[in-house]
Amino acid sequence: MKWDPARYVQFGDYRNRPFFDLVGRIRAGNPRVVVDLGCGPGNLTATLAERWPKAEVIGLDSSEEMLGHAAAEAVLPNLTFSLGQIPEWVPSAGTDVVVTNAALQWVPGHMELLKKWLAALEPGAWFALQVPGNFNAPSHALMRELAESASWAGRLSGILRHSDAAGEPDEYLEVMLDAGYEADAWETTYYQVLQGENAVLEWVRGAGLRPILAALPPDEAVGFEAEYSALLDQAYPATAHGTVFPFRRTFAVAHKPA
Repeated sequence: MKWDPARYVQFGDYRNRPFFDLVGRIRAGNPRVVVDLGCGPGNLTATLAERWPKAEVIGLDSSEEMLGHAAAEAVLPNLTFSLGQIPEWVPSAGTDVVVTNAALQWVPGHMELLKKWLAALEPGAWFALQVPGNFNAPSHALMRELAESASWAGRLSGILRHSDAAGEPDEYLEVMLDAGYEADAWETTYYQVLQGENAVLEWVRGAGLRPILAALPPDEAVGFEAEYSALLDQAYPATAHGTVFPFRRTFAVAHKPA
């Protein structure tokens, strides 16, 4: 599945805010190595390089399209980007901060990976994650229901992951505490006011709808989007101020005692 960096950053303010709410809870002083797992277009990774100018900051992503966009962000001497798969990543010596923002929901079995990463990190390290917590919201539930309907199941069966794509705050908290970390977990629902026609459809095109669009030929993708858009219009009616799109997100930050 190819990513479209331009479409992904279309709602930049709304997509960026959870990142800053997340990293604001990291209290690392002078980390040696900072890693951003699933760095996407790299603009947020660059802010980590600015925050910790003496650290080696590495953005990792599996999308060549995203990293092509990220190359434009690599203007700081301590910032680099690397092509790679999150499940294959292991912390190198000196990795003091790991950030992963809106990426682990794409990684099946990431809870077990989290346990391994936490065990491998050195004392004093920080691990911060954020994942969407809206898989049962109408935007995703309607997408799954339509994909599993008689009209589409033959082509889309098994394409979408279900509500277990991401954990709940208490699940991440338990894993972090069991690993011997000091941990904090919370959730936030952002009431985003989206502008323009088909606003929620435009939002999910940037991420959640990608597996569907990748699985269908262009003419059928248009047909699916038309049906899905009609359902979204009912679930998220436009108002005089725009379309209100509640988006719940899950956060967890862990610190390994020195």
